Amino acid sequence: MRDGHAEVNEVNPEGPYDTLSSMPASKISNSELARFLDFIEKFEDETEGTLSMSLGYRELRMLLHVMRNHLTGRLTTPTSLADASGLTYGTAKRGIESIIQRGLLISRPRTKSGKTVSLHPSPQMIEEWECYAERIKGILGPLFGIDLASETASKIFLGSSSSARGISTPAVLSARLELKGGLRVLAHADPTFMAMHNLKRQLESIFGLEIRNKARSIDNLLDDILDNARLAKSRYDIVACDLPWFGELATDGVLMPLDALIQRDNYDLSDFHPMAIQSSGYAGSQYGIPVQTTPELLCYRQDVFDAAQLTPPTTTESLVKVARQLHDPAKGHYGIAWNAARGTPLGHTFSFLMAKFGQPLLNLPSGPGGYDFQQATGEQLRPMFQSDAAYRACEYMLDILKYSPPNILSMSWYERAQSYASGETSMAYCYTLLAPLFELDRHSPAYGNTSYLSHPVGNHGRAITPIGGYALAIPANLAPERVEAVWTALRHLTSANMSKLYILNGSLVTPRFSVSQDPEVSALSPLIKIVDDMAKKDVLQAWPRPPVPGITELISIAGNEIFDVLDGRRSIKKALSIAQERADKVMREKGHY
Repeated sequence: MRDGHAEVNEVNPEGPYDTLSSMPASKISNSELARFLDFIEKFEDETEGTLSMSLGYRELRMLLHVMRNHLTGRLTTPTSLADASGLTYGTAKRGIESIIQRGLLISRPRTKSGKTVSLHPSPQMIEEWECYAERIKGILGPLFGIDLASETASKIFLGSSSSARGISTPAVLSARLELKGGLRVLAHADPTFMAMHNLKRQLESIFGLEIRNKARSIDNLLDDILDNARLAKSRYDIVACDLPWFGELATDGVLMPLDALIQRDNYDLSDFHPMAIQSSGYAGSQYGIPVQTTPELLCYRQDVFDAAQLTPPTTTESLVKVARQLHDPAKGHYGIAWNAARGTPLGHTFSFLMAKFGQPLLNLPSGPGGYDFQQATGEQLRPMFQSDAAYRACEYMLDILKYSPPNILSMSWYERAQSYASGETSMAYCYTLLAPLFELDRHSPAYGNTSYLSHPVGNHGRAITPIGGYALAIPANLAPERVEAVWTALRHLTSANMSKLYILNGSLVTPRFSVSQDPEVSALSPLIKIVDDMAKKDVLQAWPRPPVPGITELISIAGNEIFDVLDGRRSIKKALSIAQERADKVMREKGHY
């Protein structure tokens, strides 16, 4: 999220995103021209029959101008709309008033006095245009010789071949938000928030105010949230929080509980992935609204596996064997990419690998889907660094280290995804958050050739898909007079309409079932349906990184102590012993036992 107020420490923190090139145009034949003339006739019929236009004015040009400005975030005023109409000012003014009276335009005051206004398409107008576009798609198929019942049509002409109802483009708020200094957002530097930033002008038009963004990498983001909490009044209105942080931040009073606002507005949370809602709450209260759900999966090159006649690995033992077979350093090809960088990246890997061997990082009690972190107390929060699962996780890392790229010990989330996207590796543990690097980039050798698996299991383990992602929250020290407007903004930023918009602008993750099922969204990548199915079957689990107080420090301890094992400076037994001692001290100081 870069603008005049943004700060991003990393160079390309989440990678470049190439736009898809358009299909080259071909010359039209006589028969095609005949079909085109038929199309023009039908086009006129659809235009007059579907859109609410008075025939006495040149309204189409005005409606086009308003819709185009809405989609690009440009301001439309009565004067600019009159100029765009090509009519005399008096005639254009009467046309604008007629469109407003029919409920197609929203006239929103730009100042408190209300003397100047901006014009925006109403939800009715947006719905009409979307319906119109779908109907025209239905005409375009036969025009270019495409059977509407074919698979090609289902990918190109979604509206004509799908019975599912699409999610509309978000409309503007009927009243602009009143927030002195604009809406101040602290976010994570990743594709979803970068998409949000790319939509900055449109979001500003929707809210009627300036949006001031600041994006940070994961560790710096947490530091900024904690630094902000020490101030008398928050300098941010909305903060993005990694799901495992909520227990700690809620316990320390950093975030505002949202329960009263949710209940008052009867805000429905049922469309969100259940584990994302659970993870953004703590001790029975809700502190965040999910904006993205991103499981970590094993990505592998289906074309490479097919050529080598390899079976996708479902166990840690078979993964090591496959990685060995794919490893060919002389040709610049390596077996697998994963997070091995010191600190938080390696800490995440360790916690997930422990889970693969059947044990969470903490001594959590058994529960639905694995282990219960919601009610865990006392000894149930004791770290388990000296368990058999912890030792086996380290052994497994040493095994796959042999078949990893040369820079593996500095590899974190972006680097491992880029290694896979570039073709350097044929397997990678990867959050779906970074899948746009190869799912949307036609230049990647992994484009269209990627398949996905849950984490391969170790002995005594179970198939798991660790959940990651972010939820938007309100700082507890936010000035009281800003809360209502900020809550309105937060609800809209996490709405289904917005979530779809982020996906259409470079993201591939959503925490909402309805967005995953949108025809336009699901057609973008098979990954959308894969994650949606996992969420429906409760395969996505948070217990590998449970959102309990102290988990962030434990992950950091793991990532620092076990790094010394990977670079050969310490034995597994010694590193785990030091990690256990440090982790016990942290959890005792927090009063857990």
